[in-house]
Amino acid sequence: MSADFEDIRPYKDSEVPRVLARLVADPELHDTIARMKYPRLARWLPWVFRGPIKARLEEAFAGASDVASFQQVIGHYWWGLMEKQTRDITVSGLEKLNPKASYLFICNHRDIAVDPAVVGLCLDRGGFGTPRIAIGDNLLTKPFTSDLMRLNKSFIVKRSVSGRREKLAALLQLSGYIRHSICQENSSIWIAQREGRAKDGLDRTDTALIKMLSLSKGKEQEFAEAMGQLNIVPVTLSYELDPCDGYKARELYEVEKHGSYQKSEHEDLKSIYKGIVGEKGLVHVAFGEPLTADELESADTIAAAIDQHVIENYHQHSSNLIAYNVLHGDHPNLSTMREKLALSDQEWAEREQQFKQRMQELPAEHRNIALAGYANSVVSQIGLQGQESHPREGGDP
Repeated sequence: MSADFEDIRPYKDSEVPRVLARLVADPELHDTIARMKYPRLARWLPWVFRGPIKARLEEAFAGASDVASFQQVIGHYWWGLMEKQTRDITVSGLEKLNPKASYLFICNHRDIAVDPAVVGLCLDRGGFGTPRIAIGDNLLTKPFTSDLMRLNKSFIVKRSVSGRREKLAALLQLSGYIRHSICQENSSIWIAQREGRAKDGLDRTDTALIKMLSLSKGKEQEFAEAMGQLNIVPVTLSYELDPCDGYKARELYEVEKHGSYQKSEHEDLKSIYKGIVGEKGLVHVAFGEPLTADELESADTIAAAIDQHVIENYHQHSSNLIAYNVLHGDHPNLSTMREKLALSDQEWAEREQQFKQRMQELPAEHRNIALAGYANSVVSQIGLQGQESHPREGGDP
């Protein structure tokens, strides 16, 4: 691998034993795990948990000697969590892709850690192997988070750089690494369609992402040809329940009311933990087909094509339909969407009661914003189908 990517690339197999030893011995990692699992006790007696947690980590990683074996350990842990925190995980579209090819999977973004993890697990179980994962350095607020992510085939997106020249250099390096990974190393990439999660439930691709990807094209190379080499595949993730819906509604409310929102220290780590361990209900992962030549003409056509595929492939859950009905009333398309779920009247009534109770537990001023986070996927799909649309509520200003 080129030395140009040394500071952003995932760890190599030869580096795994040393990095794991560092992680196992890291008291800050021990304390973080303890605070997440036992928040009250760990606050006053952190030393009580360090020994047992270190022993548990040593046991968990005992068989990990390279990236693949590390991911097997993590994958086993993830599937265990998914089985506990989801009703089911379903997948569509993989049959249209080639397991021997490499792709740039551009995905809608709802959860910091779960999105790439679920996509990676579905790809791996489908015989495609795991992709490399783009992750912003703003999430790497502690050294152990960087180690864990880079062990798990993550590469770093430098969002914290300042200065025009430094930002351009970081974008060129990132674009070059993605192209090198796909075209030279035959290793697929997962990247979100925009910086930050779609907290308002509106999945839209940032054209700046597409322009970044084009920076690595050859000087004489046509734009469409260069982008075609990346094998761009839109991916749509849909969760019946969002463990962080309350957090997102609070943030959007503060932005709406005060014009800004200041995150607390390590708030993203709290969201990561909440997203991982929280209930998700049904989860669907829809893989689209690689974009066609007509869709690759410009950054705008690529972004529009990704948006269309993501919205078309969004699997509407009962939560989405109930939220839409609460905010906007009935719509002719809702009955068709509901029929696809194949729920009995009793099952629908139970889910409706549970979901509305979930919303009632939020502060009153946050409820419509949280509801819009679920309803806006329906708004987008109805709009795409050429039907009457509604203005969004509770989204980013």
